[in-house]
Amino acid sequence: MLMKKTLLAGALSLMAGSAYAECGIESGRISIIGNEFPAIQTVGAGALECASDKVEAKSNLTADHQKLNVAGMSGNPAEYTTAIIANSSIVALMNGDLIRPLDDLVAKHGDGLTKNQLITIDGKVMAVAFMANAQHLVYRKDILEKVGAEPPKTYEDMIAIADKIRKEGIMENPVGGAYAAGWNLAQEFNNMFLGYGGEFFKPGTAEPNVNSEAGIKALETMKALSEYMNPDFLTHDSNATNAEYRAGNVALMNMWGSRAATLTSAEGVPQEVIDGFAIAGPMTVGGGNTPASTLWWDGWTVAKNISDEDAEATFIAMKKAIDPAILQDPEVAIQAVWLLEGYKPTEAAKGVYDAAGMKTIPYPTFPYMGLMHTALGNELTDFMQGKESAEQALKDVEAAYTAAAKEKGFL
Repeated sequence: MLMKKTLLAGALSLMAGSAYAECGIESGRISIIGNEFPAIQTVGAGALECASDKVEAKSNLTADHQKLNVAGMSGNPAEYTTAIIANSSIVALMNGDLIRPLDDLVAKHGDGLTKNQLITIDGKVMAVAFMANAQHLVYRKDILEKVGAEPPKTYEDMIAIADKIRKEGIMENPVGGAYAAGWNLAQEFNNMFLGYGGEFFKPGTAEPNVNSEAGIKALETMKALSEYMNPDFLTHDSNATNAEYRAGNVALMNMWGSRAATLTSAEGVPQEVIDGFAIAGPMTVGGGNTPASTLWWDGWTVAKNISDEDAEATFIAMKKAIDPAILQDPEVAIQAVWLLEGYKPTEAAKGVYDAAGMKTIPYPTFPYMGLMHTALGNELTDFMQGKESAEQALKDVEAAYTAAAKEKGFL
């Protein structure tokens, strides 16, 4: 499967805007499933504006979207007419044959969409991208100044700075991370594993390859970082990690660009946290040059198991939701690195742009990567809790992945 790598530096340079258009939907049903961060909330709200007495429109934006979208699009008709996805989560929908090619709808209603937005898989447009994303450093510049430290460029530097912050009594747990058991913990491993030069599968095959030197080093670094995190780090997703930062409890963390942009705009954030907020590109690890991060795009699809009428209504509404006119709202403009015509990078986009410029590896889009991600999320917790060795944890990952891959016919 070949996925268009939208998140290259060139994809982040788009040109002049286009005019806002009314919905123009005569009838149909629009039902959205997606994540809940600000940029997606903006897109979801924009699509719901197409609701009328002849057009039903609703959305379910939740952190549990990846647990719901496959089941919700498997019925006939599908519960959801569109899933807002990223270059990881589209794979499960493709594997289940749950989304339709969009070439005919692009030809009919795709005026204004750029080539960089059209995600093409096996020669067919399967999604429309609207933003780029990556995880990168977010830090408190005021705290680093107190300990005489520059922003870390490596994870080794981050650990050394965290140790200094703790020893000087400034913060007990200065490192934050979305290490919640499951998807988040697996993603942090993915980042670190790639930073160490790891390859998830043996070349040209679906055979697992994480029980390796790179895998062991990745886990050891994650464990070292966790020693400077809140003791409940295995319950902290992006929302909880951001809350720790907003409360002034965290000075260093690896966070999504889509979250970092609005991190200090929440009500009640102390002024010292607002003034100290700063972002930088992703860090490297182990002396390597490859960032310990992954590049992403977010976009939307259209369900296969729905009527053509609902598919057309959904496409029109979702396209309207990402009309470049939304960038005229300053609050919307900072929510993401938008892949929309007329987007002008803001200071908040620095981390994602740096990630692209550093040639960060895109999240792998092998059809069996989702099975590996799930196995990692399920099997790494015992190691992080000190209950088993890194080698045993990775052995368990490979066993769980192999069983799932055989069941799905990949092995």
